[in-house]
Amino acid sequence: MRKSVFILFFAIVFLQTGMAAERNLLAGNYNPETISEVLVPDQKWVPYPDYSNREAWETLFGRNRDNIIKRGERQLDYQWHVVRATDYLEYERSGNRNVMQNPNSDNNNALSDLVFAELAEGKGRFMDQIINGVFYNCERTSWVLSAHLTAQKSGRTLPEAAEQVIDLGSGETGAFLAWTYHFFHKEFDKVNPEISKRLYTEIHNKIIMPYRENDRFWWMAFHPRPDGIVNNWNPWTNFNALQCIVLLESDPAQTTKDIYRSMLSVDKFINYVNEDGACEEGPSYWGHAAGKLYDYLQLLSMVSNGKINLFGHKMIRDMGEYISRSYVGNDWVVNFADASARFSSDAPLIYRYGKAIGSKEMKQFAALLIQKKEFSIGSGTDIFRMLESLTNDTELRSEKALHSTPDVTVYPGTQFYYFKNKTGFFVAAKGGYNAESHNHNDAGTFSLWYKNMPVFIDAGVGTYTRQTFGPERYCIWTMRSIYHNLPTINGVEQNFGKEFKATDLKVNAGKKQLSMNIATAYPAEAKAANWTRTYQLNEKALVISDKFSLKNAGKVNEIHFMLQSKPEIQKNKIVVEVNGEKMQMTFDSNTFETSIESIALDDVRLSRVWGDEIFRLTLRDKKIRQSGNYKFIISQHK
Repeated sequence: MRKSVFILFFAIVFLQTGMAAERNLLAGNYNPETISEVLVPDQKWVPYPDYSNREAWETLFGRNRDNIIKRGERQLDYQWHVVRATDYLEYERSGNRNVMQNPNSDNNNALSDLVFAELAEGKGRFMDQIINGVFYNCERTSWVLSAHLTAQKSGRTLPEAAEQVIDLGSGETGAFLAWTYHFFHKEFDKVNPEISKRLYTEIHNKIIMPYRENDRFWWMAFHPRPDGIVNNWNPWTNFNALQCIVLLESDPAQTTKDIYRSMLSVDKFINYVNEDGACEEGPSYWGHAAGKLYDYLQLLSMVSNGKINLFGHKMIRDMGEYISRSYVGNDWVVNFADASARFSSDAPLIYRYGKAIGSKEMKQFAALLIQKKEFSIGSGTDIFRMLESLTNDTELRSEKALHSTPDVTVYPGTQFYYFKNKTGFFVAAKGGYNAESHNHNDAGTFSLWYKNMPVFIDAGVGTYTRQTFGPERYCIWTMRSIYHNLPTINGVEQNFGKEFKATDLKVNAGKKQLSMNIATAYPAEAKAANWTRTYQLNEKALVISDKFSLKNAGKVNEIHFMLQSKPEIQKNKIVVEVNGEKMQMTFDSNTFETSIESIALDDVRLSRVWGDEIFRLTLRDKKIRQSGNYKFIISQHK
C-alpha cells in the first residue's frame, strides 16, 4: 500500500514539474542501422491492390462499393472553389479562419469522393475530375491553412512562395495526394505525363523537403515550446509527412534517415504524454493524438514487415483504452479542456487500435458503436484510415458489441478520475494544472451524468478563431473557472499558468473518493491558505465537500455549477430534469443565496451539443468567511 501511494505521489509531482519522461520508445529501440535492415523497399509494403486489379478492389470495397461510387457521381460536375487572397487575409483581419478553410475543405472532400469512386469502379469515369482537382492543388502556393501560416517567418497569413511550412492541413493534403499519385500516376501518364511529374514535384517541394530540412516547426518538438506542450500535431503531422516519403522516395538510405528523424520527433510526443496514457486534450482529440500515433506506428509496422512494433507496450495500450473508458454512453463523453461532450471518434479506428494491442474492450466497444450508428466509409481525405477501415470492415461487424469498463478508472499522472455506481451515476473529476494542452482554467472541476445523460456539465469550447489560441483566450467565457463547477474564492477566479494547479491529491478507489487542494489553482489575491474539495460517490448520491481557510477574507465566496437544463429552486435544494429524469442537489439554504443565469449559445459548435442555452447556478455565501465547510449532495429526486 505504501509503495502504491509513493508511486501515485511521484507521478503527480512529475506532472506538476512539467517535465517529460525520456522514454524514447522508438529511437531508443530502433536506430538507422536496424531500420535499414528491415525496411521493405520500393513501396512493396503497400497492402492495397494496384488500380488495375479490379477483382481485388471489388472485394476490398464489398458492401460499401455502391455508396462510394454514388458519392463520386455527385462530384462529377463539382465546381472547384478558388481560395482567394482575401480569404487568407481574413484571419488577420477578423480572426475568422472558416472563410479560408471551408472552400478548401469542400475542394479536398470532393477530390476524395472522386478518388475513392474511381478506385471502386475502375472505368476511368472520374479521372478527368480527379486530374482537375490534382492540378488545381498543384497550382496553389501553399496547402497550409490560413490560421497556421503565421509559422512563416513573416508571421503573416498570406502564403509566401519562397517559404514552405508544414501544418495539419498541408500534411493531410500532401498525404492524400501522395496516395493519389501512388494509385493513379500510370493513368495520369496516359493523359499527359506532366500531371504526375508536377504532382510529384509539388509534394516533394511542399512536404518532403521542408520536413527534411527544417527542425524549427514547433510540432516537431526538437526545440521545446516555452510551455513545454507537445500535442496531437506531433504524431498527426509526422504521420502525414512520413506517408509522403514512403510512397514517393525510391532511395532506401534516404528513407531510413527520414524514418529515424520521424522517430526522434514522435518520441517527444510519447515522452510528453503521461505514463497513464490519458489524453489531456480530451476525447475529441483522441483520434488526432493517440489515434494518429496508432496510425503512425501501424505505418512503421507495414514498412518494416512488422519488425518495428510498439503495440505490446503497456503505455500504448493505455493510450488506446482511454477512449473507451472516457465514453459515458448515449454518445456522451468526459470532455475536459477543449473537447466536445459529444462522442466523435472513428469506430473502425478504435477497432483497429484494439486489434493491434489485443484489447477486447476496444474491439467490442467499436462493434457497439457500429451497431448503434451506421458508419459510412469513404468520406474525408485520410486515405490511409479509410483503406484500413475497408480492410477490417467485415471483421469489425462480426465482433461482439459491448461497452464494459471498470467502476473506477484512475489516471494519476494526468489527474483524471472516473467513478461509476450501479444506480446510473458517472462522475468525472480532474486535478491537473492550468497550462495543459487546450487548457481551461478548471483544476478541481467535475461533471456528472445520470443514466448516460449529462446533468452537471463542462460546456466545452466554441468555434475556433484567432482569439481561441491567442492572448485573449481567457477572456472567452468557456475557458474561465467561473463557468466550470468550481468556486470563486474571496471574489477571485482561477488563473492561467503551470503554477496554478491542484495539489495534495488523495484517491481512495474502494470508497470512490477523491480529494485535492485547489487553493493552489488561484492567484495570491484570493488569499486562500487551503481549499480542500472532496468528491465521494456512494450508491445513492455524489457528495461534494469544500473545507477552506483564507489568510484574509474580504469578499464572499461563490460556488458555481453548470447545468444542461434550467434548475428549479426549492428552499434548500435545486431540482433539475434531464430527459425525463429528475435530479436534486441539496445545500444549506441558511448559508447560501442562489441565482440562475441563462447562457445563450449562439455558437454552433456549442449549440449542436447543448441546444440553444445552458445554465449557471451560483450559490453565494451570505457572509464573508475566513474558514468553513460547504456540502452539496446530488441524488435522484424523490
